[in-house]
Amino acid sequence: MAKRRRLDDDDDSVAAKKISWKGIQNTLKIFRYTLPYKGLFIVGFIFLVLSTGTSLAFPKLVGSIVEVIEGRSSYTINQITTILIVLLVFQSIFAFLRIYLFARVSERAMADVRRDVYSKIITLPVVFLEQRRVGELTSRITSDVTQLQDVLSFTIAEFFRQMATLLVGVVLISYTSWKLTVFMMATFPVLVIAAMVFGKYIRKLSKKAQDELASANVIVEETLQSVNIVKAFTNERLEVARYQTALGRVVDNALRASTFRGGFVSFIIFALTGGIVGVIWYGASLVQTGEMGISDLFTFTLYTAFIGGAIGGMGDIYAQINKTIGASERLLEILAEPSEIDINTVPSTKQDAVQGQISYDNVHFAYPSRPDVQVLKGISFDLNAGEKIALVGYSGAGKSTIVQLLMRFYEPQGGEVRIDGLPLTSYELTELRRNMAVVPQEVMLFGGTIYENIGYGRPGATEAEIREAARKANALQFIESFPERFETVVGERGIKLSGGQRQRIAIARAILKDPKILILDEATSSLDAESEKLVQEALDELMKNRSTIVIAHRLATIRKVDTIYVIREGQIVESGSHDVLAMITDGLYANLIKLQFETAESHS
Repeated sequence: MAKRRRLDDDDDSVAAKKISWKGIQNTLKIFRYTLPYKGLFIVGFIFLVLSTGTSLAFPKLVGSIVEVIEGRSSYTINQITTILIVLLVFQSIFAFLRIYLFARVSERAMADVRRDVYSKIITLPVVFLEQRRVGELTSRITSDVTQLQDVLSFTIAEFFRQMATLLVGVVLISYTSWKLTVFMMATFPVLVIAAMVFGKYIRKLSKKAQDELASANVIVEETLQSVNIVKAFTNERLEVARYQTALGRVVDNALRASTFRGGFVSFIIFALTGGIVGVIWYGASLVQTGEMGISDLFTFTLYTAFIGGAIGGMGDIYAQINKTIGASERLLEILAEPSEIDINTVPSTKQDAVQGQISYDNVHFAYPSRPDVQVLKGISFDLNAGEKIALVGYSGAGKSTIVQLLMRFYEPQGGEVRIDGLPLTSYELTELRRNMAVVPQEVMLFGGTIYENIGYGRPGATEAEIREAARKANALQFIESFPERFETVVGERGIKLSGGQRQRIAIARAILKDPKILILDEATSSLDAESEKLVQEALDELMKNRSTIVIAHRLATIRKVDTIYVIREGQIVESGSHDVLAMITDGLYANLIKLQFETAESHS
């Protein structure tokens, strides 16, 4: 939690600070993704230059029309108008090609960024992922990359176009009349100072509005993920009220930002219009004294409008670039995290490398988020290949933590976990986990078909293998009862299937994987009697010839295991078979049996 809060604080500081050289360097690191498409980018930039050049020719040609009217030109109005139309056609073509080419570069480059960020997130250790909200990580792939994409496809082009318009325009008006240029340039400091002052407040308020919108989106995400709970407690009105309150804060901050933005735009319009009026006034006096012609004044005024528009657009461009720096730094922060596996390395195919003998030797562990709370305090036991053990105890005793260490979701702070006599760290992580399968209490299915969910256990399995796995898991009968059979869509997280059906799909997935080590985490605790019987039969099939660790609250399901370990406050306090432990009248295991018996009696 503390780490996540620090990340949020970093986001605020990134958004609030001014553009720095380091920030620009970070942005350029992200834009390295454009290098494979540099040819398209260069061609697009050439069309950007041509488009800007043709637009800057318009004021001069319009001034030439005035020269024709004054009788000071060798061209006719029709000739100059024809040239204007031709330039307009070319400018339209150049603008289209520039936008099209930049769009191709940005779409492809940002697709590469999204791929790499997702690949990084999916390969990060559980420790990192548990400290971040799903919505926060999703925002990195969506909002932050979209911000970069907008800058690459539009803002960069606009920045160069506005800078070219500003610089070339100043050169051209200086050539037309240096006196009028000095007069016009005197208004620039006022515009720049106003842009800096207004821009600072607009950025702060816009960032706050984005944060409030993110908070509102979290409410939507959490309620939709737990919609059954919301409906079960009839809290629809509460959630709507919560969302409405969050949206109210979004609207308030957005309106405040819009107020400042509107004031800034109004000031810019007033300043630019006033500047043009001043230019016309001073230029008219120069025309009267014969220091410049009417056509030159007309041309100068049009260029002034172009330059003023370029200056006015710089504020938005600055804000966009500032947002991009923040987005770049947040993405780079994720990309810099060390992955637990290399997604580009082809894993070993040796699945028989693990036999399934497991040893815990004086293992101590505390979760990184709570380093002062010892969850495991010297756990030691052995599991021979093919044997079955059970871990029982009250909630919070450390049972699930033991199997999380086995799968290397976390690393112990003391002691050692070994498989086949070798420390877990000596195994390549993908190879290690490929030899394990988990059937959890709360089965998470993907929103695709039954076929896809079973096949997830071993991608590339044949239809016959998937069908056989379903048969062994006692799932084939109910699958065949559906009109679409294996092509039945299970819905998000398997919502269209019953608990027993989801469990049997998960068991079929584990059977298809054919692991050496099996972990059953409360696999039958939430099922009715009929479903539990079918699931237990499927589990018996799954456990054959596999090293199995069973975590169970319902003790009736673990009578057949070789050894039961009773865990209390991170330590093994009893061990033995069901019959032996049940005979210890003052033991914890016997007490658990008594409590379950009394609970069953009270419910009957």
